[in-house]
Amino acid sequence: MTTLRIDAKAATTPFPHFWEQTFGSGRAILSLRQDYREDLRTVKQATDFKSVRFHGIFMDDVGLYDPDRRPIKFAQMTNADVAANSDSGIYNFSYVDQIYDGLLANGIRPFVELSFMPKKMASDPNALHAFWYKQNVSPPKDYKLWDDMITAFVEHLVARYGIDEVAQWDFEVWNEPNIDFWAGNPKQPTYFELYDHTARAIKKVNARLRVGGPSTAQAAWVADFLAHCKKDNVPVDFVSTHVYGNDTAKNVLGTDEDVPRDHMVARAVKMVHDEILASPYPKIPLIMSEYNASYANEPDVTDSVYMGPWLASNISQCDGLTQSMSYWSFSDVFEEQGVVRTPFYGGFGLIAEDDIPKPSLNAFAMLHRLGDRRIKLDSDSALATRREDGSLAIALWNYAAPYGSGPAYTPPPTDPGPSKIFTVKLEHVSPNAPIEIWRLDADHGNVIKTYDAMGRPAFPTRDQVAKLREAGKASPPESSSLKNGNLTITIPPQGLVLITTR
Repeated sequence: MTTLRIDAKAATTPFPHFWEQTFGSGRAILSLRQDYREDLRTVKQATDFKSVRFHGIFMDDVGLYDPDRRPIKFAQMTNADVAANSDSGIYNFSYVDQIYDGLLANGIRPFVELSFMPKKMASDPNALHAFWYKQNVSPPKDYKLWDDMITAFVEHLVARYGIDEVAQWDFEVWNEPNIDFWAGNPKQPTYFELYDHTARAIKKVNARLRVGGPSTAQAAWVADFLAHCKKDNVPVDFVSTHVYGNDTAKNVLGTDEDVPRDHMVARAVKMVHDEILASPYPKIPLIMSEYNASYANEPDVTDSVYMGPWLASNISQCDGLTQSMSYWSFSDVFEEQGVVRTPFYGGFGLIAEDDIPKPSLNAFAMLHRLGDRRIKLDSDSALATRREDGSLAIALWNYAAPYGSGPAYTPPPTDPGPSKIFTVKLEHVSPNAPIEIWRLDADHGNVIKTYDAMGRPAFPTRDQVAKLREAGKASPPESSSLKNGNLTITIPPQGLVLITTR
């Protein structure tokens, strides 16, 4: 049994909701889909998140750049008519505007990842990434073309949305240039060249605009990047990098440790936090612009209730080390591996195909109820917070490792492990105060239990989809009360509980 003593009037520290400010998503063009926007609204309602990051705003399917573009000369039109009614420039902002308008209409700002290379600007048209949509990852063939495009793009955004709005966006240069998303050779100096051109072009449009990088995988290059920016006087407003729970210690930390999945993200965040403190920019914001428990498709991880305690544990560990963490991603409207073939394949999103809520969505919704002041607790399985109205919100969890790993789904074991009993003793709270208890575990808010009972159909019928949507909803809270200021609660393995006082 674990006993926790929580004083409602104890000193607190700020607890901004850094884990739910930004979410990742599938590439830019997918944001025009109806199901993408429906999922966006669902996650906005659950978390009130502020911005979304995606790849590919410069990809050819968005249609921004075409140097061969010419006005169409319609019959019966004079040259003067054509000039007055056709844009003869090489930039077409039609889809860009629809993409960003759609986000803003739902109360979401773009977190602007500047990628990938338009094929007619690429130094190597054959430098195509392995993703299903085969984006070009080469440097530009001529940096003047890139600079001109960046300038035109940013000037258009400022003209359309106003500098007061766009100054609240973050502009991130490229995605994971230290691995196969960048074909420059050698990688680091060629990326720095791309960054330098991009940051200077953005700042020439307006100095208020925010730009940063290096947007690396595995928390790499941060110290080198900041040293480079200082040495060459290159603008930088924030640091961004990525890490996943199943990244290896050798790749992230440069050690041979066996770091468990529930500690890898926090270890990487702490490492980068310390690198920033030791850099020429010790107060620059750190944005972890991609993170999740797995970079692979692991159904026993990202589709399961495991994500509840994993997420709560990471929030607890990363508090105070980063300004923002962007969970990858909010929806399985996502095509990096191709068109989705089945609802539960270990996708990154909080919502599966056909708008089916996953346990991870319920975890985010529960943790959204935490307050914005943290009460210190000596526990690796609990978070205590005070909300603006003076009430308490307490998260408790029973972390257990995933039951399986890799792309093959493993049914839950007959004996999943021990439950955990918490006794919570609240001080300076009415002894018999009413409370509410939200649960996420194998029997609460867990659509996978229903999907397993259906036999895990690859293509559920419409009736099955309706049942899965209902099964995926969060379980309603239990109403209870303290007993002489105490509460005893049992949490099964991979269970998360959120308790609020009233």
